[in-house]
Amino acid sequence: MNWTEKYRPKHLEEVIGNREAKEKLLEWAREWQVGNPSKKAVIIYGKPGVGKTSAAHALAKDFGWEVVELNASDDRNREIIKRVALTGAVSEILGSPTDAMGRRVRRLIILDEADNLYERNGDAGGKGAIIETIKAAKQPIILLANDYYALVKGRGSELKKLCIPIEFGRVRRDEIISLLERICREEGIEYEREALEAIAMRCDGDVRSAINDLQSMAYGRKITKDMLSHLGYRDREVEIFSTLRIILRTRDMRTAVNQARLLDESPDNLILWIDENIPAEYRNSYDLARAYYFLSRADVFLGRTWRRQYYGLWRYAFELMTGGVAAAKKHDCRGFVKYSFPSWLRKMAAGKQERYMKYELAKKMGKRMHCSSSKAMEILPLIKKIFMNPEMASRFAASAELKKEEIEYLVGEKEKAEEIYKMAEKMRKMDKQSMLFNF
Repeated sequence: MNWTEKYRPKHLEEVIGNREAKEKLLEWAREWQVGNPSKKAVIIYGKPGVGKTSAAHALAKDFGWEVVELNASDDRNREIIKRVALTGAVSEILGSPTDAMGRRVRRLIILDEADNLYERNGDAGGKGAIIETIKAAKQPIILLANDYYALVKGRGSELKKLCIPIEFGRVRRDEIISLLERICREEGIEYEREALEAIAMRCDGDVRSAINDLQSMAYGRKITKDMLSHLGYRDREVEIFSTLRIILRTRDMRTAVNQARLLDESPDNLILWIDENIPAEYRNSYDLARAYYFLSRADVFLGRTWRRQYYGLWRYAFELMTGGVAAAKKHDCRGFVKYSFPSWLRKMAAGKQERYMKYELAKKMGKRMHCSSSKAMEILPLIKKIFMNPEMASRFAASAELKKEEIEYLVGEKEKAEEIYKMAEKMRKMDKQSMLFNF
């Protein structure tokens, strides 16, 4: 069983961190309990894994409220929200369950991922429906969002007046360590405190990530600091391959988008992984063409993001490259498929090393020839010709104090570079010895 679900808080006081935010939420719920709320809804916002969803469900349990939950980013249209959320919110207590005293209990309407609503012609009713719901509501409403400003911008600006904003920040490291220790005790796992401290530091306030890391290390019933190397910074490549497999094998848009969000990878990186591996899964030419069509549309939005410096467009690119690509496939691919690291990233990494090598060479050459680095960069091809002569090359290398890798770049042959480097080293030693008598 997944430990994030097993140890999900059942009461608000069990949600670690964010004490002031929890007090605000509790005060708002008490106002609803007495029938006199200052605002009908709250917006709980913050980074993933800080306890937003857990707090909302724990609050409902504490007050005995029935929960009606809707993922706003999945069913992002006016009719769905009105049918599910508005019906549950407006109906005062009619049809709602009763408590032990026979009293009708309230419904808590939870709209998750509310900041991921579309705002485009033909499908722009999501925020409007939420605003209508809040205005007409006779039941408490909680909107959950990662980005508060994405939610209240544009057509959502009215939400600022209708809702109480409650920010959940990153959870403190010491609180995460205490939680991890408690889980270890309950699971009967031996641990070194240094290992738990490292997990808490690595997760950067994300409780869900910390628990996942803990579970991944607990297979031997003992957690030591030596095991941290196996995480490989949360084992990013393994996570990406696992997510890619789900995105490229499912046909359901929701599944693809939701799984990709858990990866927490920026769209400009994720698109490279998807682009590289689509041909491995999509064997049908029609499927392949449609998948690349959606990927090209995603790339258009990425380009607009960089040109306009408006990162709100990222979510369109994100959903086209995940949900769009998933929905493009009509034929299943069976059997194991090996995924690859993006070749473009590999080439860029190699190119970066070469550019850095040329830059360092130009600095050294410019210093010896009394010219700028940019001028030295221009004459590097001429210097390569000089290095065709081993004797001249060794003198040049000794004078400029070139490294073996830099000589190899200029010569182009490893064995020849090794020979020149040894000759240059001898010349440098001779120069140092001669300096002893130069006084």
